[in-house]
Amino acid sequence: MNPPSSDPHVFLVGAGPGAAGLLTLRAAEVLARADLVVHDQLVPRRILDLANPGAEIICVRDLPGQHPEKYPHIYSLLVDRANLGQCVVRLKGGDPLVFGRGGEEAEALRAAGVAYEIVPGVTAALAASAFLDMPLTHRGYASAVALITGHELPSKPGNRIDWEALAKFPGTLAIYMGIARLPLIVAELIRFGKRPETPACVVERAGTGDMRSVTATLASLDDARRQAGLEAPGLILIGEAVTHRRDPSWFESRPLFGQRVLVTRPRHQAETMIQRLESLGAVTYHLPAVEIRPPTDPGPLDAAIRLLNNWQWIVFTSANGVDFFVNRVKHLGLDLRVFGGVKLAAIGPKTAAALRGYHLEPDTTPPSTFSSEGLAATLAPHVAGTRVLLARANRGREFLSEELSKTAVVDRVTVYDQIDAADPHHEAYGLLRRGEIRFVALSSSNVAKAVLAGFDETTNARVRRGEIELVAISPETGRAIRELGYPVAAEAERFTAEGLIDAVISLAKARPHVPHPG
Repeated sequence: MNPPSSDPHVFLVGAGPGAAGLLTLRAAEVLARADLVVHDQLVPRRILDLANPGAEIICVRDLPGQHPEKYPHIYSLLVDRANLGQCVVRLKGGDPLVFGRGGEEAEALRAAGVAYEIVPGVTAALAASAFLDMPLTHRGYASAVALITGHELPSKPGNRIDWEALAKFPGTLAIYMGIARLPLIVAELIRFGKRPETPACVVERAGTGDMRSVTATLASLDDARRQAGLEAPGLILIGEAVTHRRDPSWFESRPLFGQRVLVTRPRHQAETMIQRLESLGAVTYHLPAVEIRPPTDPGPLDAAIRLLNNWQWIVFTSANGVDFFVNRVKHLGLDLRVFGGVKLAAIGPKTAAALRGYHLEPDTTPPSTFSSEGLAATLAPHVAGTRVLLARANRGREFLSEELSKTAVVDRVTVYDQIDAADPHHEAYGLLRRGEIRFVALSSSNVAKAVLAGFDETTNARVRRGEIELVAISPETGRAIRELGYPVAAEAERFTAEGLIDAVISLAKARPHVPHPG
């Protein structure tokens, strides 16, 4: 067999326990340039969204055969695509070499002469330890930790796991894939001398906002697990370390822990908000309600750019507007000097920051009310008797134009188009129908209209009973929601994404304990 080339075509990548924030930078890097991603069933959509948009995505669930029969198909798929010169990412839950069959896949690649790289991931025991505030090792009570598969029957003939030795192990036992066989595991450990009163814990979905856990003695652990409704995938932790966990942990103390939030911003703007919500403990879902595209007819925008000195003010009502305007300036072969004779107004801090990102300093921004009303009030003393160019989307309120037109000449130009993109078949609508999402964060009037158009009778009923709470980024968005016949649970005090998150936090504090779905 010839040795593999030094340039890898296949990456065996650990996806971690499920939280996108625990993915390594190297994992994100290779996902971003993948031609093919072959992923385990438990890898969440959030992590798959980090893949190259042009990549082919295949779940091993969809390959032929039952579980053991799939592996030859996985090996062939990896080898065949690598031989075509594709960048192939084999994305596996946790770490690929900790009960993930990564070693077997590496052997198949070596046998085929295919170069590969292994990218480690955060394994479930480490995530559980960190997110439960439970050190697996500690100088005072545990000097070792053992990672064990519970997938084998402890009493089957020829079992290679030495349960007698593990019963005497002087540290923490972390047992993977053992929920279904928990009674047998417990019985075997006790049979070989493990004290029935040994502290133990089962944790489900460690490291995510869906994390749940229960602690008990070893002898009563399965009963406690059943009463708590915990199921696979889960991890069993046994040992003195369990008594030293903080309850609630730092993560369970986060203000949105376990709350399920639907983010509806356009795809390119959603990631920052999703990351912030997840850092607060939330479980997030994303439904892109609108798409942002260049204007269908850029002619009027091009003409305005070439004659920009005809106006004394340019008014930007969104960061998107800034980006599309400046990019069109560059497309025309011009530069920032076109702004030399004009003043700039921004509706709020995000729009102002977008201008500064291009080294353009806004001349005015509302001091507190980041809305059309606030911008109109701020601009009114400055624009009287001038000519104003309002750079905006293809649709929106007429309030700002009408107010400024009372004292100024206002011209409008479309700098980008908003297209409704809320797919009625998107998984989020099914989750809403089943009551598995509590908060719907609506970031504009157009977004609200697009999202609510997909609600069915069951979802409508849940909203009216308060099981689903609609949260508006501003009074303007709140009005649009009410005009459609829906109640508004809260409106942000600051009309920004951060203000929208604050409104969700306030609602969660008022009613923190909600039934866990499923």
